[in-house]
Amino acid sequence: MSSGVLQVASGVAFVAFAALLAHRLKLGLSREILIAAARAIVQLAAVGALIALVFRVDVLAIAFVAGMVATAAITSGGRIKSVPNARARAIAAIGVPAVGAAGILIAVGAFEPTPRAAIPTAGILIGGAMTATTLTGRRLLEGLSADEEEIEARLSLGDRIREALAPTVRQAIKTGLVPAIDQTRNVGIVTLPGTFVGLVLGGASPAEAARVQLTVLLTLLAVELLSATVIAELIVRTRIAPGERLREDVADVRR
Repeated sequence: MSSGVLQVASGVAFVAFAALLAHRLKLGLSREILIAAARAIVQLAAVGALIALVFRVDVLAIAFVAGMVATAAITSGGRIKSVPNARARAIAAIGVPAVGAAGILIAVGAFEPTPRAAIPTAGILIGGAMTATTLTGRRLLEGLSADEEEIEARLSLGDRIREALAPTVRQAIKTGLVPAIDQTRNVGIVTLPGTFVGLVLGGASPAEAARVQLTVLLTLLAVELLSATVIAELIVRTRIAPGERLREDVADVRR
């Protein structure tokens, strides 16, 4: 049996174990885990067939990045669907920081202006922005619901609406950044990120791989903070009623 088949079979076995464990724990996540795994298999197979062509045609590379942003926004927006126009707001929170940062890295010469360099870089930044958007958005919606009485109390004491909302917003942004901060803090000690491993396996020296990984990782901190801040602002705007009041239709978060 080839190593490739063994790798895929091992991954499938772990997914089956995770789905079974989720079922035994009554988490209600077994179906979602299996669907996510099936999608990953199909999507990566499709990307493997498409990526060689994309790397050769600049226009296709632009479309590919746009597709990544749209898919990330659909995923993240689906997690905060109680927000009006959630996916459109997620596009702004994900696309502007991630694609903007990738463009800056290429413009200053940190990476070559080629699809082969731009697509992986943009993909990592888009993925991080998606995570920050989802975590911040969900935490903020939960906080607005749970803290509604405290927010109203601050308003009754004379705080302006944004001052009353500020503690809840800050906590949501902090929650959204936890994965990025932990990953950066422990890189090289607890984890070896994919970019580093991929470059080393592709023949790059460890020092070169470390430089590239560090550039992406540090950029990711700024991108995720921007994404968390943008989605928080866009959600807050939907919750402020005229007259410095909190809208009465603050909804609970639903999966």
